[in-house]
Amino acid sequence: MEEKVFIIDFGSQYTQLIARRLRELNVYSEIYPCTHMPQFDEGVKAVILSGSPYSVNDGLLPAVDLSEIRGKYPLLGVCYGAQYLAQSNGGKVTPSKIREYGRAHISEVSDDKLFKDINIGSQVWMSHGDTITEIPQNFKVIASTQDVKVAAFKIEGEPTYAIQFHPEVTHSIDGKTLLLNFIKDVAGLSQNWTPTHFIESTTAELKSKLGEDKVILGLSGGVDSSVAAILLHQAIGKNLTGIFIDNGLLRKDEFNQVLDAYKGMGLNVIGVDAREKFLSQLKGVTDPEAKRKAIGRVFIEVFDEEAHKLQDVKWLAQGTIYPDVIESVSVKGPSATIKSHHNVGGLPEKMKLKIVEPLRMLFKDEVRLVGAALGISNVILGRHPFPGPGLAIRILGEITQEKIDILQESDAIFINELKAQGLYDQVWQAGAIFLPVQSVGVMGDERTYQHVICLRAVTSVDGMTADWSHLPYQFLADVSNKIINRVKGINRVVYDISSKPPATIEWE
Repeated sequence: MEEKVFIIDFGSQYTQLIARRLRELNVYSEIYPCTHMPQFDEGVKAVILSGSPYSVNDGLLPAVDLSEIRGKYPLLGVCYGAQYLAQSNGGKVTPSKIREYGRAHISEVSDDKLFKDINIGSQVWMSHGDTITEIPQNFKVIASTQDVKVAAFKIEGEPTYAIQFHPEVTHSIDGKTLLLNFIKDVAGLSQNWTPTHFIESTTAELKSKLGEDKVILGLSGGVDSSVAAILLHQAIGKNLTGIFIDNGLLRKDEFNQVLDAYKGMGLNVIGVDAREKFLSQLKGVTDPEAKRKAIGRVFIEVFDEEAHKLQDVKWLAQGTIYPDVIESVSVKGPSATIKSHHNVGGLPEKMKLKIVEPLRMLFKDEVRLVGAALGISNVILGRHPFPGPGLAIRILGEITQEKIDILQESDAIFINELKAQGLYDQVWQAGAIFLPVQSVGVMGDERTYQHVICLRAVTSVDGMTADWSHLPYQFLADVSNKIINRVKGINRVVYDISSKPPATIEWE
C-alpha cells in the first residue's frame, strides 16, 4: 500500500503548502480538516498538525482526539498544532506580550535529528499571537529564538515533535530540510512518490475500477482535462470518448488546433460546432454571472445530446484537481461551489452517470509533471490557464460576433508576440479584454470613435495571488501598434497593472 502522510488542517492559510512541500520531497500527502478526521489505514506513516488563524484558548475549533495517533505514528505539530499539543497535555499557552509575525532566527538548538543540518541563526517564519509559556513534564525544548523560548519541543519516549514556526513557507530558509528530517529520519518514509509512480498506480486503479465500461470526458484544451484524458486512454483505450465543444468563445483557431492535437495523441475525440447555439443564448445578456449560467446550461444540453449518441456509457470523467477537493470540505464547512470549468455541473445527475476523477489528488504543478511523464506536448502542458466561460467574461457587456472577432484577433496578436519574444513562459496567464467603452482617436486625417482593448498579463504560482507582469515597454508598444493597425475597430490599447488581491485576474 502507498506510503502517505496525513495533514490535519486547523484552517491555516499555509496548509496546502505543507502538502506541496512533502510532495516535492516525493512523499504522498493528504489534507483533512480537523472537523472531518480521516480513517487511518496501513499506508499512513506520519501525521502533521497544521497552524490556524484561531487561538487554542478560543474554543472555536473542536478538540481532536490524538490518543490513537500519539506514540503510534510520528507526529509533527506546526504553530497551532504545537500549541494544541502543549495545552491539551497540561501545558500553558498565553497571549504573547510581543506578537511575533515574520522573520525570526534560531538562537538555540539541542542535538536532535529534527534539526539535523540546521544551524544556529537559521531564519524561520513566525505567525502567531500566542506563546507556549509552560510545557508538560515529559516535554523537552529543542529549539528557541530570541523572543520565543519554546520554538520547538519533543515529547520524550515517543516520535512526537512540535515547532512554533512555519517550515512550509520559503521564508523559513531551512524549512524544507526540517520537513525532510521529519519524514526521512523520524518517520522513515522511502520517498518513492514520483510522477511515474503516480501514473503506474493510477492506471492500474482505473483499469480495475472501470473494467470494460465506457467513459466520456468533456475536453477543454486545457492541461487538466488533457492529462486526465491520456491517463484514461492508457487504462481503457477505445472505451474513452472525449467531447470537445466549440462554444464560439475560444481563442482564435483554437478549436481546430486543439482537435488536431488530441487526434495526434491517439484520442477518440468528437468535435462539436455549437457556436450559434451559445451565441443565441447570450444575446442581450450583460451580467457576468448570467453569462456563466447561460454557458453552463447550453454546455450541458450540447454535451448531453452528444453523449446520448453513444451506447452504454456508464462513467463521466472530470479533470478535478486537489485544490478543488480541499476547498469543498474546509475547516469552516463546505466552501463555495467548486469551479465550474473543472466540473460539468449537473451532468452526472441528469445523465445518471458515475464520476471518475483521475487527477483529484494532484496539485496543478503535479498535473503538468505527470503530463510531461506521459509524453504530452508542451503545446498543451505549457498553455496559460483559460477561463471556462472563455471570452464571454473577457468581453465586458453584451456579447456579439463582432466583438468576439475583434477580441480573438487582438488576443492572438498579444499571445503570438509573447511567444515570439520569448516571454510566454515567463507569464502565468495573459489575454486581452474588450472594454465597454469607445474613445476618440485619429487615424490618417480622420477623427475616429472606436473600441478599447485592455491587455492583461500576470505572474503567479497557483492563481490564488498574482502580480502584474512587468513586460518590457518596447514589447507593449509593439503589441499596441500591431493591434491598432491590424484589428479594425480598435484605436486604443491599455495595460492592466493591478495585482491580485485586490483585483482579480479576470475582469468578470
